[in-house]
This record gives sequence, C-alpha cells and structure tokens, in this order.
Amino acid sequence: MAEAPSNGSTSGDKTVTVCAAAIRDAATSQAPKHRQLLQSARGGRILSKIMLTVFAVSTPPGHGVRTTTGRKSGKQRRNYVRAVRRQDKVYVVMLRPPTLAIERPLAVSSWVWNIRGNPKVHLRLQRRTFAGVAREISDPTELQQARDAICETVHLIDFGECRLHLRGRPSRAKIKDLHRYWFDTGIPLVIELADY
Repeated sequence: MAEAPSNGSTSGDKTVTVCAAAIRDAATSQAPKHRQLLQSARGGRILSKIMLTVFAVSTPPGHGVRTTTGRKSGKQRRNYVRAVRRQDKVYVVMLRPPTLAIERPLAVSSWVWNIRGNPKVHLRLQRRTFAGVAREISDPTELQQARDAICETVHLIDFGECRLHLRGRPSRAKIKDLHRYWFDTGIPLVIELADY
C-alpha cells in the first residue's frame, strides 16, 4: 500500500489531517476486538489468496472476485472482495485493517491505484463475470446508499468472516459493526456494471 499524496493546500492539509486522525482513532478503538493475524495488510493478502482458491468456481452471495489491470505491469490482478450488488451497481470497500490504519491511516491499496489508473474492471459474482467501470464515491447521497448496502446487508458467510476477523462469537450486530468500521475507515467504491 502507498500513502495518499497531499494536494499541497493549507485547508486541504487540515482536512487530510482531521481525516487521518479520525481513521487512527477508530482503528485504535477497534484493534483490541480484532484477531492478530488479520490486523495487518499482509494478513488481508493471505486471506484473499485463500478465499480466491476456496471460491475459484463460484463466489458466495455478498462477495466476488474483482480483476483490475496493474497500472505499471499491465497484468491482470485478482482479489477476493466483499461486493454488495444493487441492480447495475456493486459496492466495494478498500479495507484498512486496524494495525495499518493506526500506522498509516491514509494508506491506499494497490488495487485502488490500479483503478485510478484504469477504471475498467471485471467482477465475478457467484458464477457470472461482469465487465464494469469502478470509481471512488464522493457524492453524499451515493455514499449513503453504499453505506446502507455494505453495512446493513448480512449473508450467512459473513458469520464466518466475522469469526475470522473478530474475537468472540459472531452475531448480526458484530457483523454490522465490523462492516461500519471498514466503510468508515476505508475507501468506498462503486462498480457500474456494463452488462447486467
């Protein structure tokens, strides 16, 4: 992951500082709840590789496999991702695990940099693959729609996901809390499907 660049303006710098502080504070309060393995970016990459293998043929509801084009290499890069579909839009979030968010609250995953370089993506949902265009969400109305989709949707597999990420017994409330943390500290994106 790389650090987000500052735009150089004083008011922009203050906004970035406030945003970084809010992410760091949220991560600090969440860190004790998270399992050690999955607090780091490395743990997230390991989990994504395992999930890609387990769900090679078909992804469960609420999840998918996103393929981006490497901005430097030009190679196809696949990641397993939580993906919530609403008609021709699919909402995803770049996660910042607590350890990373505390150390580098404005870190950006390579797949987001890839989308910034080339927004055309492929997304496999269950057994079907879609072409689409991905972008970060900035419009407040669309941001709320994305937050509702990501944070309020609970699928059966989310109980296992919660068990992997958080200490203790999974519950709908804990799952929604985890998704709110990811959404509020991460980078929400929408993939507009071209062929749905």
